[in-house]
Amino acid sequence: MLNSPGGRFPRPFATHARRAAAAALAVPVLLLTAACGSDDGKTSDAAVAKVTGQPGAKPTISVPKDAKPADKVVTKTVVEGKGAVVKKGDLVRLDFTAQTMKGQNLGSSWTPQPGAKPGAARSQVVTEVTDQMTQQMLPPKVLTAAAGQKVGSRFEVEGTAKALIGEGLNPQSGIKPEDGLVWVVDVVGAQKVDKKAKAEGTQAAPESGMPEVKAADDKAATITIPEGEKAPTNLKQQVLIKGKGPEVKAGDGLIAQYTGVKWEDGKKFDSSWDHGGATAFQIGTGQVVQGWDQALVGKHVGDRVEIVIPPKLGYGASPQHELAKNTLVFVVDIVGTV
Repeated sequence: MLNSPGGRFPRPFATHARRAAAAALAVPVLLLTAACGSDDGKTSDAAVAKVTGQPGAKPTISVPKDAKPADKVVTKTVVEGKGAVVKKGDLVRLDFTAQTMKGQNLGSSWTPQPGAKPGAARSQVVTEVTDQMTQQMLPPKVLTAAAGQKVGSRFEVEGTAKALIGEGLNPQSGIKPEDGLVWVVDVVGAQKVDKKAKAEGTQAAPESGMPEVKAADDKAATITIPEGEKAPTNLKQQVLIKGKGPEVKAGDGLIAQYTGVKWEDGKKFDSSWDHGGATAFQIGTGQVVQGWDQALVGKHVGDRVEIVIPPKLGYGASPQHELAKNTLVFVVDIVGTV
């Protein structure tokens, strides 16, 4: 399973479905370990790799045969965008391509997903700009280099594996500490986030057979399963508060507050409120459970949505998952997109 931020309880986006969809994003051999940190990184303009192409299309990376990687982190803006400047703590949506300086592929968001339809939204990295290990595709030193870039920019980060990853380098990856690595990253979008944001408005009463939701300020919602009601076998959903913001489209980075409970016993298994507040993930690209993709694409910023997800659209595809047999009930406040 891909690690959720901070190694917390499995979130709705840390799923078997996400693992399958992210196969083209992840490195061929797992390059990073959870110990990856961002200490001692320094920057300069002494990049040796040549990057061609414009943001919005897959870049081409070429490295001279006799080139030697810097033993410090090297960051270079290849193309400067015209959007807002990204700051640490912002939520971002990124494209990337990574390789060793010898040409070994280390992953790319530009690689089409198996079975993807023409024109379908691609899987991208949606995460917070932080020096902590939040996901496996971008080392913290690469991710933090997004701070100071403008939306629409393409930037390059290179250096030895020791400089970029340090003690977080997985010894089983086959990458040596002295090997040169190159990441090229496009800043597709960025958004500041209010960690306490929530849907505002008068909440509708639950429809017949739907659980009752009570959402207190700055706390996980209380979700009460209707007594004596059997769990539905198909996806059920209800907009409890109708927002006035833009429509959520496949590929968006969706910023949300959420709480999830099990239908079988009503017990909470996760909530964004328990982990610092609003968080973000990409919607409509297979990076979340199918029930989320099906229910939330087409909704609007400002909506509060209740979703009842049967196992076949939840964690059922992962028999070893502790929630594989559970029907899941989520209340999701859509507070923004990136």
